[in-house]
Amino acid sequence: MASIPAGDSAKGAKIFKTKCSQCHVAEKGGGHKQGPNLGGLFGRKTGQAEGFSYSKANKDKGITWDEDTLFEYLLAPKKYIPGTKMVFAGLKKEQDRADLIAYLKEATA
Repeated sequence: MASIPAGDSAKGAKIFKTKCSQCHVAEKGGGHKQGPNLGGLFGRKTGQAEGFSYSKANKDKGITWDEDTLFEYLLAPKKYIPGTKMVFAGLKKEQDRADLIAYLKEATA
């Protein structure tokens, strides 16, 4: 697994706003949109946000979200979880993924 570069949460916030916020809310306690609320994401298993209707593939993946799993997932979500409902193509640049993860660590805590 590639080492994850240091992330910039301010840059990650901009990435979240332009690429993720159409479908996700980061703050704990926010509602679900097309995608699940991401509050409490780190340390949670795939397919476990209460009240969201996940694909069987997402529920069955069984990994726990952390920096490493997110870094790999955000590169190509449909390759990481074949059958996921997430339509996002992914973030190809390592630095963009690192910045987004830095933001998510703060925003979803």
